Amino acid sequence: MWRWIAFYVRLTDRISDYVGYLAASLIFFMGATLLFDAVTRNLIRMPVHWAVELTQFTLAAYYFMGGPITLKNDEHVRMDLWYGNLSVRGKAKVDIFTVWCLIFYLGVLLAGSISSLAYAIATDERRFSIWNPSVIPIKSLMVACIVLMLLQALALFFKHVATLRGEELR
Repeated sequence: MWRWIAFYVRLTDRISDYVGYLAASLIFFMGATLLFDAVTRNLIRMPVHWAVELTQFTLAAYYFMGGPITLKNDEHVRMDLWYGNLSVRGKAKVDIFTVWCLIFYLGVLLAGSISSLAYAIATDERRFSIWNPSVIPIKSLMVACIVLMLLQALALFFKHVATLRGEELR
């Protein structure tokens, strides 16, 4: 059983890494889009109305896709008032409790995002702008990334249990 859990953790970590590195590359796309907007607006005097909105969608994708790798690398925000003074086993015990709080939160977030996606699909929801893009792709990505964050949170739980057992899952 433990071998399957180790496989699950490695697979989830690998997927989170891939999605995280893909998210990091979106910075270049956003920069290029904003540069294109600046050039067309200021030099050519032909503003493109979709550039800033596309950058906003890309930034949302960046945040969604960056969540799983942030969890995996333990780079999320943590109140370190007393946590830093705990032993490794003490930290694992606290993390087991907090990861279940995270899983609960992500479950509620997933339920809301699925509801929002279903509404967007049923109504063909679009942004009210000149470009008028559909919000279905970004809401679909949001649901997928929340699922991946849930999977990563479960992998964190298994890692903390392994720490309590005196083992390490990588």
